[in-house]
Amino acid sequence: MNADGRTRLNQTPEWTALAKHREELADTRLRDLFAADPARGTGYTLQVGDLYIDYSKHLVTDETLRLLRELAAATDVFGLRDAMFRGEKINVTENRAVLHTALRAPRDAVVEVDGENVVPDVHAVLDKMAGFADRVRSGEWTGHTGKRIKNVINVGIGGSDLGPAMAYEVLRCFTDRDLTVRFVSNVDGADLHEATRDLDPAETLFVIASKTFTTIETITNATSARKWLLAALGDQAAVAKHFVALSTNAEKVAEFGIDTANMFEFWDWVGGRYSYDSAIGLSLMIAIGPDRFREMLDGFRIVDDHFRTAPAEANVPLLLGLLGIWYDNFHDAQSHAVLPYSHYLSKFTAYLQQLDMESNGKYVARDGKQVDWQTGPIVWGTPGTNGQHAYYQLIHQGTKLIPADFIGFARPVAELSEELKAQHDLLMANFFAHYEHKVFVQGAVWNIDSFDQWGVELGKVLAKRVEPALTEGADVPGLDASTKALVAKYRELRGRS
Repeated sequence: MNADGRTRLNQTPEWTALAKHREELADTRLRDLFAADPARGTGYTLQVGDLYIDYSKHLVTDETLRLLRELAAATDVFGLRDAMFRGEKINVTENRAVLHTALRAPRDAVVEVDGENVVPDVHAVLDKMAGFADRVRSGEWTGHTGKRIKNVINVGIGGSDLGPAMAYEVLRCFTDRDLTVRFVSNVDGADLHEATRDLDPAETLFVIASKTFTTIETITNATSARKWLLAALGDQAAVAKHFVALSTNAEKVAEFGIDTANMFEFWDWVGGRYSYDSAIGLSLMIAIGPDRFREMLDGFRIVDDHFRTAPAEANVPLLLGLLGIWYDNFHDAQSHAVLPYSHYLSKFTAYLQQLDMESNGKYVARDGKQVDWQTGPIVWGTPGTNGQHAYYQLIHQGTKLIPADFIGFARPVAELSEELKAQHDLLMANFFAHYEHKVFVQGAVWNIDSFDQWGVELGKVLAKRVEPALTEGADVPGLDASTKALVAKYRELRGRS
């Protein structure tokens, strides 16, 4: 019991009920759940916009999900959610609102912080970003010597780097291919050197991302970038044409030599790891254009509205969060693998590492007391199929329970050649095969052959079996109901039904 009379989380009836339920499921295997419910493969699915979620291969039953939702209700998850959307200061440590959702609110929305609607300011900055991005993309904005800007280098660290760098890679096929866009974060001088070594300073724009403009790694790199520029162009006035700032500290920005007219602001209610859809995304907007950037914000808004309005039993963010608690706190899973089957998502897991581990890697609760239960997991993973040749052996045959998110796409990007598009079916065949068998992570004694690769070879065999189902609609024996449903969904999205 806490001093305020509230029961400690792991002493609540809802927690106790989940612990008991976990013991009751101790000998249950996923194959048993599918055998007991032939409709599980289609019943345990949800959809938000274009995002289709199949959670049938999780070790949960209707009872598990009900108990998890009761835990969410007992801890007032939706009450806290509503307070966040209202602009209340739910960041109790720093006494701040948490309003990254306002960054994608429509122009006519009202979101108040301290009695002031922040939405007009959000759109004023978006409009300013759009105007600048259009000038750079069109060639209207030129460098000090009159040359067109062909290179954009984002200098930041943490959320000021991971978010826009990740999104740039994800959306690379929508970028202006005549622009070279790079990201520098490491204070190791080699990072900046490699980003600039083959560029013409007269054609290069630096976007310096630092809320306070005092972040040591960012300002150190920015200072070195300024020296690199001035060594070539010689005139201090050149800085104003080759540097812009994403910051709130106008004094420091001006002191650096950047025209404050080219400073794009954001607010203390935007956390760094939630910020790439704010001014922090300027380099991304230059790359993909304002229209695509706003289209991306529309996607954010779809999920925001879903999280805010969907009932608990159909709420995707709630479900995914509760599944994490189920594995972390009741199965003692220490890590969470995120395995995107897309080359363009190569930086997605690194972005999620900060988002998840910096957010929930805490041992002190909101009431200031130390928790006595596990909090955030270790998030890791790389794109498939590369990971299959690295660590899937451990997932298949090792001794650790590793919950995994597999992310795939039904259609390849439009600009690929027909030959490369054809490879997408093979990629997704691997996606389906490992989704099917990840649950067979089983205990192994230490009397093992450390040099075999049974898990890797299994993936290859399964992928070859599944591919005809994707391409030809073949009836492949041995697929469980969930995989069959996913194959059908994939073929539907590819127009092959």
